[in-house]
Amino acid sequence: MENHNFENEGRFKRKMTSRHLFMLSLGGVIGTGLFLSSGYTIAQAGPLGAVISYLIGAVVVYLVMLSLGELAVAMPVTGSFHTYATKFISPGTGFTVAWLYWICWTVALGTEFLGAGMLMGRWFPHVPTWVFATLFALVIFAINALSVRSFAEAESFFSSIKVIAILVFIVLGIGAMIGVVSFEGRHEAILFKHLLAHGAMPKGFAALVSVMLAVNYAFSGTELIGIAAGETDNPKEAVPKAIKTTIGRLVIFFVLTIVVLASLLPMKEAGVSSAPFVDVFDKMGVPFAADIMNFVILTAILSAGNSGLYASSRMLWSLANEGMISQKVVKINEHGVPMRALLLSMAGAVLALFSSIYAADTVYLALVSIAGFAVVVVWLSIPMAQINFRKEWLKDHSEKELSYRTPFTPVLPYVTIVLLLISIIGIAWDASQRAGLYFGLPFIALCYLYYYWRYRTF
Repeated sequence: MENHNFENEGRFKRKMTSRHLFMLSLGGVIGTGLFLSSGYTIAQAGPLGAVISYLIGAVVVYLVMLSLGELAVAMPVTGSFHTYATKFISPGTGFTVAWLYWICWTVALGTEFLGAGMLMGRWFPHVPTWVFATLFALVIFAINALSVRSFAEAESFFSSIKVIAILVFIVLGIGAMIGVVSFEGRHEAILFKHLLAHGAMPKGFAALVSVMLAVNYAFSGTELIGIAAGETDNPKEAVPKAIKTTIGRLVIFFVLTIVVLASLLPMKEAGVSSAPFVDVFDKMGVPFAADIMNFVILTAILSAGNSGLYASSRMLWSLANEGMISQKVVKINEHGVPMRALLLSMAGAVLALFSSIYAADTVYLALVSIAGFAVVVVWLSIPMAQINFRKEWLKDHSEKELSYRTPFTPVLPYVTIVLLLISIIGIAWDASQRAGLYFGLPFIALCYLYYYWRYRTF
């Protein structure tokens, strides 16, 4: 299928700078997955196993980003991996990838609005949750509706709060580990006592593989660099710069954070805690620890919501631009915002929110399962597209003509594909994640079948 590129429907404005792209990729990753799911990972894989799983996760994400970098610099389009999958794998794959990604973010959006409302309940217990959920939904919508610049500035602000909180946590945590900072009323060098207490894999290798889906989901958001490349003022410089810093910041923010958490909290405590960060700050005697972390997690949720609405609206726009859904969704207003795609994505988030309240065990369970599974499948399409893109490129150009090259192609992209397939297979070992396969695989089959029925081509 040909790319329609409806030129008369308005254009995106390249208003994002390399600073915005850097903060977007940073903020996209530091979300509720780190703040709320880290205790689950420690309990499932063991303290040292959790550190190993996050290290593997960081490497996998970095490998995906290397493939995305080559594609995004050569073709900085707003559709990003949907467009690449359509052109370099097949239109049916592009169609499926786009809908998986859209569901991933719209479900997250609904959950985040509800989560933000619940967090506000700590300070305003008598105000119904739906009031704050609605308020936050309107704020996030307004930020995205104004312009891409307002979205990028808001994301930079949210990201800076999260980064500061993580850095403070790491510094104080290391201080507590070496006995400089008081922990549970004592100045005692705990060092890595809890981290090493249960060995590398107390629940075996299968447990380590089974948490990889949760770890990958925690890292989701890094791929926003690709989507934002189409609205960045200088993608040839900004995209490689953002990718080069990816592995460094993932190691600093995720791995060091998990090392500190797993060293200070015994495995049993981490597993039952709904807020491991609050527990650690409380044990250090940090005043208002729970309130501070409540504010930081609220910021993380709003940041994820902000990024999510941006990502899902651009993915819908890309589907329309490729002629896969109604042309009416392509329209971009004078502020460079695809308003119809934005409204439809917001409607999807509201429906996901209602399903979490009224159909938690049926519709919502299926949506959440597909969302977790979707991240890995979307990432899987990126190295596959890059391998085919490179083959096409070399027919008419030399490798040196690429402004940004994925190193060791095609070996490195194939390694990435294998690692991602292992994490998909690992879902089968975790009963709490298994629904991802039950709902995710049939959803993929339905997308392909619908596309074939509609266009008679895969």
